Amino acid sequence: MNMHVSATSTTLDAALDAAKDASDLSARVSKWRPTATAYRLMGKRVLDVVLVVLMAPPALFTVAVLALIIMLDGKPAFYRQRRVGLNGKEFSMLKLRSMIPNADAALEAYLASSPTARAEWDRNQKLTNDPRITRFGHFIRRTSLDELPQLLNVLKGEMSIVGPRPIVKDEKKKYGKNLKKVLTIKPGITGLWQVSGRNN
Repeated sequence: MNMHVSATSTTLDAALDAAKDASDLSARVSKWRPTATAYRLMGKRVLDVVLVVLMAPPALFTVAVLALIIMLDGKPAFYRQRRVGLNGKEFSMLKLRSMIPNADAALEAYLASSPTARAEWDRNQKLTNDPRITRFGHFIRRTSLDELPQLLNVLKGEMSIVGPRPIVKDEKKKYGKNLKKVLTIKPGITGLWQVSGRNN
């Protein structure tokens, strides 16, 4: 009799352990999001690299032609600017030059002479009538061709094809409590901010 009770107790304990293991496994599975997690960790990066490789031949030709035109005007073809990327890490974002040489000094002089322009710049970090932009610069900015060199930033893993606007260090305070969320995503060449209206 005692042997029968002992065997029954052992069987019951084994069944309870199995049920607990099944419950734990079910909980872990319910928390797993394979599609979103796998895409964020690997899929988006693979897609970025594939798109850059596919776009490389026409993009390189276009950049070469545009760079030659810019250089014929007596200016360096490319411009690097420090931007804030994933997890707050800064990187050098590459663009075709669309402004006059010494554009930063020219901007400060212009803002110092125009309180209205200073207020607009402080509010939006851009100017409706920016005196730094060249005639050809207006064209490549309007068509976003100045951003083609950023495909190199994508290839290096500093940017993505689609993502939030890459911000400069001085803009971090504008994002307030949302900054941490923004910096969890790689900045992109294009995104909602691009189709809604550029903010250079």
